[in-house]
Amino acid sequence: MQKHPPHAAKPIDRLLTIMAQLRDKNKGCPWDVEQTFASIVPHTLEEAYEVADAVEKKDMASLREELGDLLLQVVFYAQMAAEEKLFTFDDVAKAIVDKLTRRHPHVFGDGTKIKSAAEQTEAWEKHKDKEKKKTTRGIQADLLEGVPLALPSLTRALKLQKRAARVGFDWQNLESVFEKLEEETQELLHAVAHENTKESKLEEVGDMLFCCVNLARKLEVDPEAALRFANRKFENRLGYIQAELNSQQRNINDASFQELNDLWDQAKIVEKSELP
Repeated sequence: MQKHPPHAAKPIDRLLTIMAQLRDKNKGCPWDVEQTFASIVPHTLEEAYEVADAVEKKDMASLREELGDLLLQVVFYAQMAAEEKLFTFDDVAKAIVDKLTRRHPHVFGDGTKIKSAAEQTEAWEKHKDKEKKKTTRGIQADLLEGVPLALPSLTRALKLQKRAARVGFDWQNLESVFEKLEEETQELLHAVAHENTKESKLEEVGDMLFCCVNLARKLEVDPEAALRFANRKFENRLGYIQAELNSQQRNINDASFQELNDLWDQAKIVEKSELP
């Protein structure tokens, strides 16, 4: 039986000690011991989404807990890396500290003035470009380098479009994006009417979604946040429909489409009446 880390230690030190004990090949937890970098990636993504969910719900108690779960993921990776003598948790912390100080010279260094968040975003990207040029020794880096494949598709589309926009490959105005969306709509209608194959519909729906991300970007709306909002709105309205039918002691499966649609409209009215 392994000893618990001393309570006098800082919580982060206790966490690091606990993680090392869990990974001990002789006395640790079998599940933790058998994990690899690749095997815990799904857990990391899940924890990140649970953090986002807590923020969306404004549930601060859950947020505190979910941030702890996400921190555990970082500690887990660092412990496995330390076992392979690749890097340690301190190396991870030092790397982000160095990056933050390097990319915020207006706060920590040369007195550069940054007046807005937009200016800081632009400055941050310029610092990233400089760093990439140094690592590639003068060879121009891949424009799309560093856009992870594992990102949610809407977020990845947004990042790809932003990268293209940085070199001038972008729609000049919002009207052009609406025109492109109309074009994609017609192409999808054509695919359904004349080809109607799984492949053609997959391609055209994908093009339309990609165009919608462009539209969101031009409107300065996060497409992931917009879709989460739409999902939540759909859930709330469907919940209202079910609650109303339950109050009438009716099964939702027995209601007609028109009845469901009327209740949907009622749910929208209730939503508006509850707005501050």
